[in-house]
Amino acid sequence: MSETTPIQQKRVALVTGSGAGIGRGIALQLATDGYHVVLNSRSADPAITDRGAYEVLGRIEANGGSGMVVRADVSSSEDRARMIEEIRKSCGRLDLLVNNAGVAPNVRADILDAGEDSFDRLMNINLKGPYFLTQLAAKFMIELKEAKLIESARVVFVTSISSFTASVNRGDYCISKAGLSMAVALFADRLGAFDIPVVELRPGVIATDMTSGVKEKYDALIADGIFPQRRWGQPEDIARAVSAVGCGDLDYSTGAVIDISGGFNLHRL
Repeated sequence: MSETTPIQQKRVALVTGSGAGIGRGIALQLATDGYHVVLNSRSADPAITDRGAYEVLGRIEANGGSGMVVRADVSSSEDRARMIEEIRKSCGRLDLLVNNAGVAPNVRADILDAGEDSFDRLMNINLKGPYFLTQLAAKFMIELKEAKLIESARVVFVTSISSFTASVNRGDYCISKAGLSMAVALFADRLGAFDIPVVELRPGVIATDMTSGVKEKYDALIADGIFPQRRWGQPEDIARAVSAVGCGDLDYSTGAVIDISGGFNLHRL
């Protein structure tokens, strides 16, 4: 472990997929909360500062916060290991992991016609990536806690209402998110002995680039009352929940599933 620097005195949070959308909102909130935020994006480019991870970093620093960017693809074993090693060398600690990175199918296809390439892509990015990244991060967190270099560590998985809602034209996405919900239960069980809470945040329909292509569809569904709260979710709705986990408000709620979907999870007649 390298000698402690002023940055390393701050709690460190890794937010995957933090160049846009939900991840961007989470990163900005955690920086406001006092975290040194490690921004992860597979397409981060320091020459591009008007969008993406470096735009987020610029916003954080302009507001008096601190952070760093690590370009890495969570579906790559080598990239996952390199990312944790960069955090170890640059920060010396990791207090919060937010598994947020995820993708939708390039093309929505009926499950009777869908191909294996899309299925493999979604499983690698949405499920395999965070599963094995959490394995690496958890080992690092346990090491830090046992050495008394950090007081607490926490893990958040951002899943989706698609983990329990069937959409037959994007079955690969639904299955990847359902698997992620089970990963939460597994890691919550395994890491409980080390007092590392693992919490699932289950967003509904959130206004991001990912959902922009189906805006008209969901505008109509929301107007018709598919959600008791008749509005789009915003990245800030998810960010506030991550903030609550990060500050320890849910430390005795490991394995908890928090629906952030305007009441979509309610059973109604």
